[in-house]
Amino acid sequence: MKSLKFICLLVLVSLATSTFAQNSVQSFGEAITADGAIPYKKLAKKMAGQESVEVKLVGTVESVCKKKGCWMNVVTPGAKKAEPLFVQFKDYGFFMPLDCEGRKVIIQGTAYKSVTTVDELRHYAEDAGKSKAEIEAITEPLEELKFMASGVLMMPAGGKGKK
Repeated sequence: MKSLKFICLLVLVSLATSTFAQNSVQSFGEAITADGAIPYKKLAKKMAGQESVEVKLVGTVESVCKKKGCWMNVVTPGAKKAEPLFVQFKDYGFFMPLDCEGRKVIIQGTAYKSVTTVDELRHYAEDAGKSKAEIEAITEPLEELKFMASGVLMMPAGGKGKK
């Protein structure tokens, strides 16, 4: 009977923690603030003529690594031309929750130009849960902007949160 009560208590604590996390701003990596963040769609202009730039961006998580949360793709909601920005985490030092898709994030770090090999692209597609056919269809390397985040703020689900 005591073990049943203990299990019930653990379930209640887990639910309370999950609800709190969904309704509050969460911080990952280095402590950052939202001050000075620009929309991801403005990154190309800021990058003009540069190989890399230190920047703080606002975007929405489009997808996240389903194995560990070790990378995410960030987009600007409603933007028609912007490709998802591939975001990794400095020194592999922190990860994002596996269920953070659709959440607004503020990321601080370095945006840089990079070529992603076919092997890497296939690995990321596998991490994202893509089908074997989708993975095998990847045959060309991709020149893209990437982001190495030193810190991330994740806003509450369905809300803007306090900065």
